[in-house]
Amino acid sequence: MPRKAFTAEGAVAVGPYSHAVEAGELVFLSGQTPIDASTGKLVEGDISAQTEQCFKNLFQVLTAAGLTPEHVVKVNVFLTDMANFSAMNEVYKTRFSEPYPARTTIGVASLPLGAQVEIEMIAQKD
Repeated sequence: MPRKAFTAEGAVAVGPYSHAVEAGELVFLSGQTPIDASTGKLVEGDISAQTEQCFKNLFQVLTAAGLTPEHVVKVNVFLTDMANFSAMNEVYKTRFSEPYPARTTIGVASLPLGAQVEIEMIAQKD
């Protein structure tokens, strides 16, 4: 069965992958780093600014798939410095309403292009 993929204009892929792929009732969103699509570069600023950009990119992918943040059921966050957990969380909690999606946050050695954060999501269609 061929993959049904979604591409968002405002999100950037830094490799050979789709922004999102549908599998039955689930839509798997590839990890987004804080790349500003208008410049093709990482957004300037601290972890809060980078987290905001990740969500901006991801929500554009959700829109391309005909979904909203309310459809998100699982989020994976990758941080290069777990000392940034609290600041990332401050941004994160403004992007969803209760009950929040399930989430895992993982500390990693490095991310593409020197990003401090990468976020991926799984959403469920109605």
